Amino acid sequence: MSNQEGKIGFDNELYLKLQTKNILDRIKKFNNKLYLEFGGKIFDDLHAARVLPGFDPNIKTKLLMKLKDRAEIIFCISANDIEKNRVRADLELSYDNEMLRIIDNLRALGLYVSSIVITLYKGQLGATRFAQKLKNRGEKVYFHNYTKGYPSEVDIIVSDEGYGANPYIETTRPLVVVTAPGPSSGKLATCLSQMYHDYKHGVKAGYAKFETFPVWNLPLKHPVNIAYEAATADLKDVNLIDPYHFNAYGILTVNYNRDIEVFPVLKNILRKITGKEIYKSPTDMGVNMVASAITDDALVKEAAQKEIVRRYYRTECEYKKGQATFDTVERVKYLMAELDLSPDFLPVVPAAKKASKDCGYPVVALQLANGQIVYGKNKKIISASGAVVLNALRTLAGLGDDFDIISDDILLPIVKLRTDILHNSSGVLNLDDVLTALAISSTNNEKAAKTLKAITLLRGCEAHSTYMLSQAEEQTLKRLGINISCQPVFLNGNLFVT
Repeated sequence: MSNQEGKIGFDNELYLKLQTKNILDRIKKFNNKLYLEFGGKIFDDLHAARVLPGFDPNIKTKLLMKLKDRAEIIFCISANDIEKNRVRADLELSYDNEMLRIIDNLRALGLYVSSIVITLYKGQLGATRFAQKLKNRGEKVYFHNYTKGYPSEVDIIVSDEGYGANPYIETTRPLVVVTAPGPSSGKLATCLSQMYHDYKHGVKAGYAKFETFPVWNLPLKHPVNIAYEAATADLKDVNLIDPYHFNAYGILTVNYNRDIEVFPVLKNILRKITGKEIYKSPTDMGVNMVASAITDDALVKEAAQKEIVRRYYRTECEYKKGQATFDTVERVKYLMAELDLSPDFLPVVPAAKKASKDCGYPVVALQLANGQIVYGKNKKIISASGAVVLNALRTLAGLGDDFDIISDDILLPIVKLRTDILHNSSGVLNLDDVLTALAISSTNNEKAAKTLKAITLLRGCEAHSTYMLSQAEEQTLKRLGINISCQPVFLNGNLFVT
């Protein structure tokens, strides 16, 4: 297996060109008014960046910037998610706070976020309070209720009792991007509700869907599509051949089960609103051009296989912590078996396990871009994560085993602070502590300064830990761009992971 770090398998500029054109063509098709259901992550699409080497994780934002003068953005958030304080797992942010973060970031770029819709609303107290907070800040907030008659009674759904019962959101631009902080937030219902109102006002608007995964024109069992299934194993998403597209055109395309299952209902709703058939298949609705920008399929396949193995370890760890079900674990194992992938597929996995067995300490192994593997052990005063990053930076800076980088005058006061004042019983410095100490040392230590400059070279490196890292250390490794996986083992047998 080759070492792929630093190699490019995806052309961002080509993708932007093709994707922009496809969306503009779809706007023209619907008389210059399109509601575009915008799935996935607008910022920080790290999954896509991992399975498509070279993919810009913020490319969707750049796409919106290209459409800036034509587009406005509506955000949807489910009242149920607000009430349950649903959290986005990768950032540990609640959906309501994640939505506010994204809106702030989009507006900082000059993009127009016009409205916020609280969907599935039935008087939930948390949602009511959140809406008032938004209104106090000058935001336009709308409540959409459960759609009466959904999913089977189309005559009621497409009536003043159904979509007509929702307030009409005034929009002013040809492209209305309807997005959300996560799945099941009511984006589709919002688009259809708006179309219903538009048609009543004489505006013949259209609908389309923008999802990166699954990739409709890659093979069903392509590792990129299987990696999507692994990423959504908890949602029980399954990729399928789109039977409606094959029946209509005789062409094999890929979609996922929920879109295929709901298509007959959606098709009838769209026909009832518009008076005609506008789509023959779920694939027809999409505008995704990702496959056309893949420049090295072999590299992309390998990257996706690695991501599936990482998902396996992540799911195993979540199961150990009580955050995932046994069925989810088994689902990811099945997906690995489909591609004949071993848990040791990542070279850092057997390397970390062997090093830990040899030394008797928990270990984190990290593979550099040149294939060299460096190690960090969880002993003395620095955690394994802190040690491996420091060792990697020393190696990248050409300092080898030179340990004269961070002096005890800096490290020991931090240890004293953690043990004597903050009452941290372990007294072990974590990765954030080590990076802070390195940054301080770099002001008057040339070796430390040289070491710190190498930190950008860690992006894209693979690492594996023989124990479950703390949430703080795992997040820091991810912010450094390191792809981290962990054995489902508690450190020192402890049940509590900080």
